[in-house]
Amino acid sequence: MSEAPDRRQALLEATCRMIARTGVRGLRVEEVAQQAGASTALIYYYFKSRSGLLAATMRFVDERAAEYTQSSQGDGYERLLDNLQREFQDKRRVRENSAVWGELRAAAVFDKALREIVGNAGLRWGKYIAELIEQGQEDGSISTTVDPAAAAVRFTALVEGLSSRWLAKLLSTEQAHAAVRAAVSAECLPGRRPSVAPERTAPTV
Repeated sequence: MSEAPDRRQALLEATCRMIARTGVRGLRVEEVAQQAGASTALIYYYFKSRSGLLAATMRFVDERAAEYTQSSQGDGYERLLDNLQREFQDKRRVRENSAVWGELRAAAVFDKALREIVGNAGLRWGKYIAELIEQGQEDGSISTTVDPAAAAVRFTALVEGLSSRWLAKLLSTEQAHAAVRAAVSAECLPGRRPSVAPERTAPTV
C-alpha cells in the first residue's frame, strides 16, 4: 500500500535533484523519469503535466523545509532567529531545497500557474515568521514596536536574497548566519542587545 506514495516521492526527489543541477528551464520530464527509474507515463499519471509536476515540487520543498527549520525550543526571539538561520546549512538537502525554491520563484515570473503556488508557499512562510515575532512580543523577548507582518516580509526577503549568493558560494554559511543575526537583532531588539546575535543562539560549528 505504500508503493504509490513512495514512487510519487521518488519522482519529486528526482525533480528536485534535476532542478538543483540544471534549473527549471532545462528540466525535461523524460530525464526526471530516467533519474527516478520510472516511466514518463507515471509522471503524467501522478502530475498530469510538466506544470503539475513543478507545482507538486514546490509544495514538496515547502514541506521538506519545515522539517529542518522549525524549532520549538527557546523564546520567540530565539525561535525566530533559529528558524531563519536554519535556512543556511552545509547539508545537501538544505542546499538542494534552497536552489529549487529559488529556481521555481524565478520561473514564476513567467508562469502564471506556478506563480500562485509559489506565492501561497511564500505567504505560509511569512505567516509563520510573523507568528514567531508575535510570540516573542508576548513573552517579552521582541520589542512590541515591531510590526510582525511587515518584519516577516523583510526577513523572508533577506533570506531569499542571501540564498542566491550563498548557493553561488559568494557567501559562506557563517556569513549568511551573521547577516541574519544582525538584521533580526537590529530590528527586533533595538537598544537592548548588540546587532551581533547573542551567544546563546550562535550556530554550532
